[in-house]
Amino acid sequence: MKREHYRGTLTQTPVYLGKLLRMFFYQSDWKVLPMAAIIAGLVTFVTGKNMFFTQEGTLTGCFALVCVCIWNGFFNSIQVVCRERAIVKREHRAGMKIRAYIGAHMIYQCILCLLQTAITLGVCHVAEVRLPASGLITPWGIVDLFISLFLITYASDIMSLAVSCIVNNTTTAMTVMPFLLIIQLVFSGGFFELGGAAKKLTVLTVSRWGLQSLGTIGNYNSLPMVTLWNTIFKFKDMEIEGQKPVYMVIRYIEQNGLVDAVIQESGAYNQNPMFEYTVGNLLTCWLMLVLFIIVFGVLSCIALRFVDRDSR
Repeated sequence: MKREHYRGTLTQTPVYLGKLLRMFFYQSDWKVLPMAAIIAGLVTFVTGKNMFFTQEGTLTGCFALVCVCIWNGFFNSIQVVCRERAIVKREHRAGMKIRAYIGAHMIYQCILCLLQTAITLGVCHVAEVRLPASGLITPWGIVDLFISLFLITYASDIMSLAVSCIVNNTTTAMTVMPFLLIIQLVFSGGFFELGGAAKKLTVLTVSRWGLQSLGTIGNYNSLPMVTLWNTIFKFKDMEIEGQKPVYMVIRYIEQNGLVDAVIQESGAYNQNPMFEYTVGNLLTCWLMLVLFIIVFGVLSCIALRFVDRDSR
């Protein structure tokens, strides 16, 4: 067809989307899907038993799921633009609309992220992870969980897409990616103890809002905490003046069936405002993740508009 038929953004977008879909099938881009299954399998194998069952297991498991989503998102798009930068430059000079090109990528990456999210939850189901039964926004916990995992993955994906639009080659992109990943993990705000300016920086990370959304859906604050009980149990044989006071307390608690009450009360003293089980809290997390998607999508368009000035 003649080039003039594809002058508009709306007419160019399906053309580039079709190109990306062909690359998915014929250039092995589909490999990101089994990779997502393998990563999710490894994570659920290690952390799945206590996820959404205890506070410790929930925090660790949610943090691991966030890591899975961020890794999937980063790996999806970190090289997609910079690996064909010369082609983009040539086609832009010939009339390609940057909005159409980025729009096609965002639609394509959205499809990938939806599939990866479904695969991740499917692996969790097969691994018999105890998923929340009821949701905050929808009647089903698994639907709320799906939305959160998708938004985390997609926000990470579009962040990576922006990086791919900014850098000049795949080597630079793969060099930058580990630093971005470390920043996301360290500044998640829930797993590492942060204070002062470092704590304030967490609001600028996808991981913070992702972890907060998953912990909220899992109703973290209502779960028991077993760390205190396990720590006390380690001292059961400690003697003081020939007596074992810790053992006596433990024996009393066990004989009177108070173990569950103790660990539940421990959880009550370990509640985190970050995981407040409210609709407003979860919606805030989702809106922040959507905001990241919009900001990085716009940044991708702005960065790629300067491709004609690239003399490399």
